[in-house]
Amino acid sequence: MKKITFSFITMFVLAFSAKGQELETILLAKDDAAKLTEAYINPVMKGLIYSSNSGWYHTAKVHKKLGFDITIGASGSFAPSKDDIFDLTKLGLSSNTTFTNNTSPTISAEENVPATTVTFNSTVAGQNVSANFGMPTGESLNITPAPMVQVGIGLPFKFEAMARFVPKVGTDDVKAGLFGIGIKKEITDWFGPMDKTPLHISLLAAYTNMTVDYEIGNVSGQVATTNGSAEFKLNSYTIQAIASLNLPIINFYGGVGYNGGTTNLDMLGDYTLTYQTNTTPSVQVQETVSNPLSINNSAGGFNATAGARLSLGFFKIFGSYTLQEQNTLNAGMAFSFR
Repeated sequence: MKKITFSFITMFVLAFSAKGQELETILLAKDDAAKLTEAYINPVMKGLIYSSNSGWYHTAKVHKKLGFDITIGASGSFAPSKDDIFDLTKLGLSSNTTFTNNTSPTISAEENVPATTVTFNSTVAGQNVSANFGMPTGESLNITPAPMVQVGIGLPFKFEAMARFVPKVGTDDVKAGLFGIGIKKEITDWFGPMDKTPLHISLLAAYTNMTVDYEIGNVSGQVATTNGSAEFKLNSYTIQAIASLNLPIINFYGGVGYNGGTTNLDMLGDYTLTYQTNTTPSVQVQETVSNPLSINNSAGGFNATAGARLSLGFFKIFGSYTLQEQNTLNAGMAFSFR
């Protein structure tokens, strides 16, 4: 079960440091650094929200009391092509920040898409200084995966509880933990004789929390740190009305509802920023900043899901597709005991 957070770890590391010091160099833009960084990693942050909200169900029928299932699956959210590029003129940057091109690729863009060069002018230690740096190019990360292991158990009154949990695991440099809880209530009997048919209707609500701690390590150059780290937190939720047609071998299921959530990324530690004075000859001037970056992002919207499940006794194979801001594909298998 520890491996279910590995793709979250991978996506976080790629989003935050795939380009090595290029992304950290954005700190030279000081007050504009958060806006530039958020614009670059935005598709992955949204993708994590939508992917983590997927895969909570593959039937609307709840377990009988103390019936249970173990589900192993994965979801992938696809960033739309419009999110491959961001417009720097729409970020509300200060007049201290200029750039060679108005647009630059996000992390989801292809690697061959050219990035803009940014110039930042400021005053450090009473001197006019400037710094030039290139924005990171794309990483072709137009899909954000999210594996999961989930357990569901039947409760009285046609309720079913679901849980996802992984203790914080990973490597010395990056660790991630995941916790999720959901509840499903079947309401088929609210519709009279429908409970005598293969059609089942339920309401579902679920919540997921994920945390990632990443050690940046020693870096040098225009931006240097010896104790840098980053903390990432995700909180996502989903509310769904779902239905399924449970036939003997193949089941069809779907739902409509709302997915939403927030992400928070904090860059912690002390960072030494190196600038050049606007004099002849130019000399280096350094400034040290602490905990320089805090980025909050949110995503959400209505969605519609359609899927099918093949039932081979207690063994199930399923797949679904969700239409939303980032369309999401989910597939997996389950061992279900009513």
